[in-house]
Amino acid sequence: MILIKRFKSCTAAVLLSAAMAFSFSGCEEPSETFEQAGRDLEQGSCEYALQGYEQCYNDGVLPVLSARGAGISCLRMNNYEDAVSWFTQALGGEKVDKATRKDLLYYRATAYLKSQQYENAMADCQTLMVDFGEDAETCFLTGAVALAMDSYDEAASNFDMAYEHSTGYEMAIRIYEQYIDRGMEADGTGYLEKSLDHSADSADDYCDRGRIYYYMEDYNAAVTELTNAVSKGSTDALLLLGMVYNAQHSSSKARAMYQQYMDDGGSTAKAYDGLALCDLEESNFDSALDNIEKGKPYASTEELQSLLFNEIVVYEKKLDFDTARQKAEEYNAMFPEDETAAKELEFLVSREKPAVTPAPEEATDQTGQTETASDESYYDDGSYDSSYDEGYYDESYYDESYYDESYYDESYYDESYY
Repeated sequence: MILIKRFKSCTAAVLLSAAMAFSFSGCEEPSETFEQAGRDLEQGSCEYALQGYEQCYNDGVLPVLSARGAGISCLRMNNYEDAVSWFTQALGGEKVDKATRKDLLYYRATAYLKSQQYENAMADCQTLMVDFGEDAETCFLTGAVALAMDSYDEAASNFDMAYEHSTGYEMAIRIYEQYIDRGMEADGTGYLEKSLDHSADSADDYCDRGRIYYYMEDYNAAVTELTNAVSKGSTDALLLLGMVYNAQHSSSKARAMYQQYMDDGGSTAKAYDGLALCDLEESNFDSALDNIEKGKPYASTEELQSLLFNEIVVYEKKLDFDTARQKAEEYNAMFPEDETAAKELEFLVSREKPAVTPAPEEATDQTGQTETASDESYYDDGSYDSSYDEGYYDESYYDESYYDESYYDESYYDESYY
């Protein structure tokens, strides 16, 4: 089973809303530690950010906002239980203003959703609806929770409201990516089609339109839109162009886009991940592993997830199922909510050869007669099953066509996860 994990949207195709700007008027000034924690969080150094916010919270420096920052740090590191705890502490703090309370409820609902505590997530969403009204973000999150609970009509209703409040490319993409994570591509495609009725005015618009055409597998249209975005200065469009060319099996063009993306200041981790995908297309597995290793030191949590998943893919392509399984186990420990990766691990476990007990040793009893040592774990007749020798797992046995490409379409594994 070969799946490819790819990059997240160049738009905000995430459950986490953008961090709200808070005014410090009327309260103490933030300390240098607090400000440094904010910079660390912005740069993706979540562990350092968490340490800073914890220190501020313990020292009584802006406790509500420090707890909030600690919760966001935990959320981005996939420590969902700790995130819930921090957001709950923040909500229980003194003098939590209305905007902060709304923000904290949204983040806590997201943490509940990520940890599969769907009832709690829905409770926070309902509180948001009652106390703050039906805005685009609340409707979108409520739809995502309902979808996770298999409440499809409720999900569709909330996604419709979210799109009405925020028509355009970004919301359409976000809704589509929620559906595609559930294997319900057809339900999400309608939002993409509606969004294309809008005209493009900016580089971001062209970038979003290119992504939409990419999802719809209209690669020629995607190239046209993304080329326009690049001409208007979009670096993200280079990354998307690389994805489009990879989908067209043109690894040389894709490689050029990823290299230009890196040269223009794009994420180094994403560039190396893209280069690894080019290597995979060319069956250059050692180079793919090398590029993945080069990308890891620069990766945020989201980028590291993609790199680690593709590392599993490379080892599977190499037919090194033992290492692929080991990597998959490590990945699943870090990202337990990734259902597709869990299925991948099940597949890899199924490829393992059952352990064969060594042939029983012969022993001599007191009469001088030879007897066979008993071992209940061995085959009843004491024979050796040669079907599990090393020759059993040859390359011809591993047939990628067994897992039909249409079953795990590449578009299924986009970056809507983050």
